[in-house]
Amino acid sequence: MILKPDYNVVSIYDIPFEKMKNEGIKAVLFDLDSTVMPSNTGKFPKEVIDLFDRLKNDFILAIVSNNKKDEYVEKARRQVNFKVIGRANKPNPRIIKEFLKSINVNTNEAVIVGDRPLTDILAGKLSKTKTVLVDSITKDSENKLTRIVRKIERFSIRNF
Repeated sequence: MILKPDYNVVSIYDIPFEKMKNEGIKAVLFDLDSTVMPSNTGKFPKEVIDLFDRLKNDFILAIVSNNKKDEYVEKARRQVNFKVIGRANKPNPRIIKEFLKSINVNTNEAVIVGDRPLTDILAGKLSKTKTVLVDSITKDSENKLTRIVRKIERFSIRNF
């Protein structure tokens, strides 16, 4: 069950953050593309910024992305007032563990939120954090092939 997320919700807005806070979660690490930002746009939707603003009083926030485009990651970084990490090489847990150590948060006090079981969820499991699988923030406008791949990934986590 290594790919089975602790929470499987439709959207980032459906995540039970209050419950997580009560369970001792101190840090929320989001994936970037397709989780909190439409891919290749370089801009957070207003609703996402509003969510970040609500969460920052209760959690340490960060974005941990595999995106290797430094300029793109920097563009995301300029829109928020918390850490944005690119080149994370998920599912390798090294960057996640280093970041959590740098903010004095134990892995069992953190949650990884992402849209991909084979990178985000696996990285969380290997890091020993809680995990939340969400659907793509742009699921209704993604191309058909991307949607098919996502369905196959989600089917695979039910059988792992």
